[in-house]
Amino acid sequence: MKKKILLMVSVCLMILGLTACGKTDPKSVDYNGYTYDQLKQVTQNTVATLVNMTDEQKTVYEASDDEMTKNIVTRWEDATSGVGSYVELGDFKITKSGKTLTCEQTIEFEKREVILTYVYTYYSMEVEDVTIDKVYSLGEKMSKAGMNTLMGMGTVFAVLILISLVISCFKIFPYLESKKKAGQTENAVKETVQDIPAEQQDNTELIAVIAAAIAASTGTSTDDFVVRSIKRRY
Repeated sequence: MKKKILLMVSVCLMILGLTACGKTDPKSVDYNGYTYDQLKQVTQNTVATLVNMTDEQKTVYEASDDEMTKNIVTRWEDATSGVGSYVELGDFKITKSGKTLTCEQTIEFEKREVILTYVYTYYSMEVEDVTIDKVYSLGEKMSKAGMNTLMGMGTVFAVLILISLVISCFKIFPYLESKKKAGQTENAVKETVQDIPAEQQDNTELIAVIAAAIAASTGTSTDDFVVRSIKRRY
C-alpha cells in the first residue's frame, strides 16, 4: 500500500515538474534575433512619439509617402478621441502564433485604455501592420453587439416588407389589365353599334319583339327557335 502511495506521489511530482518546465519566461526567449526588451522598446518608443506629437509633426507624418506612417497617425487620432489625457503605460505582451508575432502595449488614459499592437512576420521580423484600438468593457461590447443585431433584424424586416409589397402589386396588375381590356371591348362594341345602319338596328328590335310574342303564344322559350329574317310588306 505504501509503495502505491509513493508511486502516485512521484507521478504527481513529475507532472508538476514538466508543467513548470513548459512555462518559459518570455523575457528570456529569442524572437528570431530580437529580445523581449528590444521589441518592447520599439513599441514604447512609438507610443512616446505619438503621445508627444505636435500639430506640426502630425502634418509632416500625414504628408509622408510612407502609407504605414499615415495609417498609424490616423488610427491614433481615432483611438484617442474622447479618452481623456494620457496617464501612463500599462502591460506589455508578446504573443507568437504560427508565422505571426504580435507585441501589444496597453496605454492608460483618463477615461479608457488603448492598445497599440505591432504585427510582425516572424521569420523575417518585418512589420505587417500597426493597429491602435480602444479597449471596451464587456457591457459595452454586449451593448454594441445588441445594437448590431437589432439593426440587422430591422434591415431584414424592412426588406421582407418591401418584398411583400412588390408581391401584392402583382395581384393588382392583372386587375388593371382586365379592366383595360374591358374598357377596350366596350368601346369596340359601341363603335360597332354605331356602325350598324338604323334600319338593321330596328330589325333587331323587331326580331326580339316577334320572338317574345311567339314564345308567349306557344308557351316555349325564345331559345327553342331562331327568327332568321323578316320580310316587310308595305
